Amino acid sequence: MKIDVYIVSAFSEKQQGGNEAGVVLLDNNLTDLEMQGIAAKVGLSETAFVSKSNKADFNVRFFTPSNEVDLCGHATVAAFYLLYKQSYLRIGSYVQKTNAGLLEVDVSDNGLIYLQQAVPRFFGEINKSDIASALNIPLHYIAEKLPVEIVSTGLKDIVVPIKGLTQLLQMQPNIKVIEEMCKTYQVVGLHTFSRETLKPHSTAHCRNFAPLYGIREESATGTSNGALSCYLFRHQLLQRNSHYDLSIEQGHSMGKPSQINVSLKAANNQIVDVKTGGFAHILGKQSIEL
Repeated sequence: MKIDVYIVSAFSEKQQGGNEAGVVLLDNNLTDLEMQGIAAKVGLSETAFVSKSNKADFNVRFFTPSNEVDLCGHATVAAFYLLYKQSYLRIGSYVQKTNAGLLEVDVSDNGLIYLQQAVPRFFGEINKSDIASALNIPLHYIAEKLPVEIVSTGLKDIVVPIKGLTQLLQMQPNIKVIEEMCKTYQVVGLHTFSRETLKPHSTAHCRNFAPLYGIREESATGTSNGALSCYLFRHQLLQRNSHYDLSIEQGHSMGKPSQINVSLKAANNQIVDVKTGGFAHILGKQSIEL
């Protein structure tokens, strides 16, 4: 049996860059082992498997080359952009059933896709010396007045504030040490950021490392940037308001410039709604033999 896998780049900027994901539109169910095998053969950071659901509009499962993950922002954008372009859905709001729960996805007429995420949870701070060792950088590269903190809006990441853009782009992290750290703290990866950006309108510039899931560096991450945006709110790095539209840069260090949009809503000094979004474009299709 052959399975068609679409290759879609999500969070792309003007049809360039972005983060590639595999997308499989299923007529029949596949076993977990078959989905894992397809994801390994595709070899991208995540592959999304979309099927019918009696509890939501679609059931979506996400596999890296080595593991299943509960949620993936860029693969969600990729999957729903493909569904939109293939006329499986129209402009509007939809619900996807994921291992992270039932989550809303908004589809706009210009092809902009927004994914709802969970409200943030904070799991404590991590020693900066350990982080500096993992990132293979001097301790003073890490911002002094901000914590290194585990944050989740669906997946747990270690959010790391770096002093400047130059230091962020020059980093050559110790991938093996990061992998062991992620095992220890039971997180997906390290999400490093600088408030110094390439474009004046951007909120932050990021690099993301998730070797525990077979991802040395990722060019665009939806869930991690949702977590980052909540971190920025928590530590009063955003002007106090009830609604925020943020633009985050990522992927430039990999030659894949990407833009991730984040929408936050706040009430009573707390985040009550988180959505990440972006544009996508279809790169092609391949067939995988089971």
